[in-house]
Amino acid sequence: MSRQLSVAVAEDRRSRMLADLAVIGVAIVWGASYPVTKVALSYAPVLVLIFYRFAATACIMAMLARHELASASRRDLVAAAALGAILAAIFTAEIAGIAHASATNAALIISLCTLFTPFLDAALSRKLPPKTVILGAVIACAGVSLLVGGLSTWSLGEALILLAAGLRSVVVVSTKRLMAGRALSSVALTATQAIVVSAVALAMLIGSQGLGELAVPAGAEFWLSVAFLSLFCTIVAFYVQNAAVRRTNPIRVGFSDGNRAALRFRTGSPALVRTRDGLDACGRRTDRGGDVPGPCRRACPCQ
Repeated sequence: MSRQLSVAVAEDRRSRMLADLAVIGVAIVWGASYPVTKVALSYAPVLVLIFYRFAATACIMAMLARHELASASRRDLVAAAALGAILAAIFTAEIAGIAHASATNAALIISLCTLFTPFLDAALSRKLPPKTVILGAVIACAGVSLLVGGLSTWSLGEALILLAAGLRSVVVVSTKRLMAGRALSSVALTATQAIVVSAVALAMLIGSQGLGELAVPAGAEFWLSVAFLSLFCTIVAFYVQNAAVRRTNPIRVGFSDGNRAALRFRTGSPALVRTRDGLDACGRRTDRGGDVPGPCRRACPCQ
């Protein structure tokens, strides 16, 4: 009995460690998302980018989970759809914020989701977080405020990214609580979330700008950006995050995920410059034909 217990504890520790490593890996991928998103936003408005990014994700993940989605219970699908609605709000706020703020400020502000997560989890558990966490949060918030130039210099972009940071902590904590005991796999969960986000983006686009905006006058640079964001920053990233939250706890995932801030902060690092330059080069090769117009900046989601 003692041996079986020891094996179970060892397996649990190994599972948690693998989940932490996977989330840190996702943080590295997400670190490249800001410069790539900036490239895509030079060709299309926010809602169009969100729609294409998540529509591609929805098609791929729904195909992989088609049998499970067809047999899933209504309660499981409703829970997954609720998380998708929160994600829709996150990405609308975050990508609109990226369009109006510098990548450096966005990286610093979005990292605050790491601090919000333990406070939200503690509030839902009806207990105070440790004093060291509270002190660290105050210092970190003050540091971020100073690094972005002080609260008096904040623009709409910074405010939107702060909102996205708060909502990110909500989705991490909510995923653990809403999906506890659910039969829905992480693949099916990611597919449902992507379907909801793309549907919300399309509905908002129709209501504010019209379907004509989907005809993006862009070459390979835009579509390669969408492909990178869909495949690596959405399909892989959200599958790993959903699986990690269900396997470990929201606070561990929040702190591991917060490592992406350091990567995003260093937008001039070789890895991110190579990503950006690679997309630029592909775009230039396509645009040399002369039949593809240059970037048309339409960053505001309500234009």
